[in-house]
Amino acid sequence: MTVETRVSDTRGADSSSRQEGPGGLWDSVKKAAFVIGSGILFLAAFGNSLTWHLQRFWGASGDFWQNLWTKLYLAFEGHDAALFYLGTMLIPTVAFWASNGLLLLVDITGKPSFITRYRIQVDKNNPVDPAKLRHAVRTVIFNQVFISGPMVVVCYHLTSWRGDPCGPELPTFHWALTELAIFSILEEVMFYYSHRLFHQPGLYKHFHKQHHEWTAPIGVVSIYAHPLEHVISNTLPVVIGPVILGSHLSTTTLWYCLALVSTTISHCGYHLPFLPSPEFHDFHHLRFNQCFGVFNVLDRLHVTNTKFRQAKQYERQTLLTSFTPLMESIPDSPKKGQ
Repeated sequence: MTVETRVSDTRGADSSSRQEGPGGLWDSVKKAAFVIGSGILFLAAFGNSLTWHLQRFWGASGDFWQNLWTKLYLAFEGHDAALFYLGTMLIPTVAFWASNGLLLLVDITGKPSFITRYRIQVDKNNPVDPAKLRHAVRTVIFNQVFISGPMVVVCYHLTSWRGDPCGPELPTFHWALTELAIFSILEEVMFYYSHRLFHQPGLYKHFHKQHHEWTAPIGVVSIYAHPLEHVISNTLPVVIGPVILGSHLSTTTLWYCLALVSTTISHCGYHLPFLPSPEFHDFHHLRFNQCFGVFNVLDRLHVTNTKFRQAKQYERQTLLTSFTPLMESIPDSPKKGQ
């Protein structure tokens, strides 16, 4: 790593430390409570409108999903642990590598070339450094096998104490949607504060700096991290919700897949049409001390997105509904002297 990069990392960590000033732990707790309370009120307000229409759409499929689950349940009868691990280990892993396999094809070969037009940092990873990529992939596989795997085993036993995660009846659509919303709120709160904690100079130097080796991220580095960070900041915010609620395997599997694909998109380096915008987290990798959360909610409350809101990336933080890259429709401002 070059001297310039080390200096940039140090400045990023120091700047993060300076931002911790106003508002101590109590202030953070109050603001987190505000976010959770707002989420609950949102669910209550829309519980009889938006979700009603979605539930009718879900109900139109009749008993298809329940019949499918019943067949799977009977096939694994008496082997609930195996069924749980199939849903929480194998399926999310396939979702992760399927989405990242497509992205890696573009990162390595630059083809299909039309996708590279949507690259956020146009002068980076063109193509990606093979040695750096191999190291990242090895680390990701290690984290999945030796960190995420054992944590999911613990989650199975904890969830089983609360109920039957592999029960014969699927949850109602309304309850599943409510659970996903609660999971999202918990992830935002836990990821924001743990992520910001890892930006403290001491922790950043020994743990989080590894993840920030990629100032222009690609999808697979979404879980390229030190094992301690992978436990506390990557995995725990995702698995805690289903454990607390004693969720059914179907909801847990869906949530794990959504979380992995979502973080892949956030790190992918491409602002692709009709997919969630990755500009927010890409800016975090670029600037280090901005945009610590998932949904930008706590960053608003703690004013840790000020530079982001002043940047062109903030204007591009939107769902792209055309095939014109936002780098073309919202170009960077001309540099001085040009």
